[in-house]
Amino acid sequence: TNPEGTAVKEVVVEIDGKTETFQGDIVVVSCGAANSAKLLLMSANDKHPNGLANGSDQVGRNYMYHNSQAVLALSLEPNPTTFQKTLSLNDFYFGMEGFDYPMGNIQMLGKSQGHMFKGEKPIETALTPMKMLDEIALHAVDFWLSTEDLPSPDNRVTVDKEGNIHLSYTPNNQVPKQKLYEKLKSMLNHLGMHPEHLIPHNAYLKTDIPIAGVAHQVGTCRFGKDPKNSVLDVNCKAHELDNLYVVDTSFFPSISAVNPSLTAMANALRVGDHLLQRMGS
Repeated sequence: TNPEGTAVKEVVVEIDGKTETFQGDIVVVSCGAANSAKLLLMSANDKHPNGLANGSDQVGRNYMYHNSQAVLALSLEPNPTTFQKTLSLNDFYFGMEGFDYPMGNIQMLGKSQGHMFKGEKPIETALTPMKMLDEIALHAVDFWLSTEDLPSPDNRVTVDKEGNIHLSYTPNNQVPKQKLYEKLKSMLNHLGMHPEHLIPHNAYLKTDIPIAGVAHQVGTCRFGKDPKNSVLDVNCKAHELDNLYVVDTSFFPSISAVNPSLTAMANALRVGDHLLQRMGS
């Protein structure tokens, strides 16, 4: 930064093993929720001892990545499709009768294949003939359930002295996920009035997505009006630096229960317009 610590002066990068320095009037960080936080935390100096834009100790906090689970139903009739992600159900997104809280989204999932069972559960399927696994996959109907992960300051990204990212995460808001699963199961069971179509519900397999499944990671540099509890202002500029912007999914103050990509792109266009105005275009 400059001597006052109010603006980023230069960016130091390594390209093909060589260190290079770049300068610009405006610096935009867009490395994804985990790595944008890492970059800011590792850019500490005398004016920003806890990392750039981190006077509030909010950088890296409020990490979110969706409460999701995969559900596999087995039908007595073959399901020969190879990719069936064609249906999305939001009827229960804002709750349902008897449960007034947001639940989330049900959608079809890419079709299961026999060798996928082997890869996911190698020990459990070691003695299972491949033909049997292929037959299970042939009759599989696959669903993906996505519910909202709530922001928590204790769910966070930190960086050790060697620059390795550490993710501390405790699941929350689990009841809506369970309610959504039970609703899907009840709808499938309702189809059991036609027993030639579906087998009993005890054959459904439910798999929670582990912490390694971080495809939708957001948060860590959330925007807001109060510098005490946010990293960025409403234009995604760091509260503490005049020319530093973070424009990726880091800015999300909440995640909703749907994919973040379109929101991230829309926000990038919005901030882009702001930057054009700032530069006088």
